[in-house]
Amino acid sequence: MNSLFEYSDSLRTPYESFLFDTATANFPIHPHWHYFMEIIYMIEGTAIMNCDDNTFVTEPGDMMLFLPYQVHSIYGVSNKTLKYYVLKFDMGKLSAGVGIHFQSLFRSAKGEKSASLCFRADELNDSQVKWIFEKSCEEMCGQQYRYQDMVQSYISNLLIMILREWQKNGFDTEHFQNIDDEDSIYYITEYIDSHMQDNLKVEELAERCHMSYPYFAKCFRELYGQSCKKYIAFIRMCKAEELLISTKLDLNYISQETGFADCSHFIKAFKQKHGITPKQYRKEKN
Repeated sequence: MNSLFEYSDSLRTPYESFLFDTATANFPIHPHWHYFMEIIYMIEGTAIMNCDDNTFVTEPGDMMLFLPYQVHSIYGVSNKTLKYYVLKFDMGKLSAGVGIHFQSLFRSAKGEKSASLCFRADELNDSQVKWIFEKSCEEMCGQQYRYQDMVQSYISNLLIMILREWQKNGFDTEHFQNIDDEDSIYYITEYIDSHMQDNLKVEELAERCHMSYPYFAKCFRELYGQSCKKYIAFIRMCKAEELLISTKLDLNYISQETGFADCSHFIKAFKQKHGITPKQYRKEKN
């Protein structure tokens, strides 16, 4: 199955901030989705941004939100260069640090008319918003002491500004659907990420979410675009690829860390996906 899901290692990189330039980066951005949030701030050019069934034409100074699980894409209207700032972040990690349940608030906003996903330049305090994006990029590039804490504070301030604007339009910030961080299906992928070395069973994950196996399987496929079993295999393979490239750990250790039954199963699964062995893959990438 050709999934639209975009993987991000939220355990290692809960926040990302960068300036995207179509003159030097791969473009257009084809339809995809992920379980982290993404915010775009336009700097140069005109872009067509699709989010689920909605289309927005954005200009410099406009800001676009892509909520978790929303399928989105970005295209240009001409061959002219596009430049825009990008903020990507794990809502769960953010909530844990500031005492505000952003995850639940922004999930409640999905589909609400009072919670617009596109902010025009004349609706924003443009200088302050642009400053937040610029400073976030500076912190991520410089990576000085506690830089992730600084980026988290900038993102939190931006989200509060967004909630205030929504509140002016009638969005209720006091009543929202709260969820149990540990047991909810919305957080089960984080649990899978941090327990991939264990013998994960879909039946036990369903129990953790207080769901029957068939209902959990149906909900998981709807949310993540693939079966839970395939997702677990996908996450393990992604982590194995990362360890092969970024470390000198031996194959036995990598197979244990990523939850494969043993090294031979790991090599077999890896070769089935890539057509080459893990050792060949490491040599090729390095």
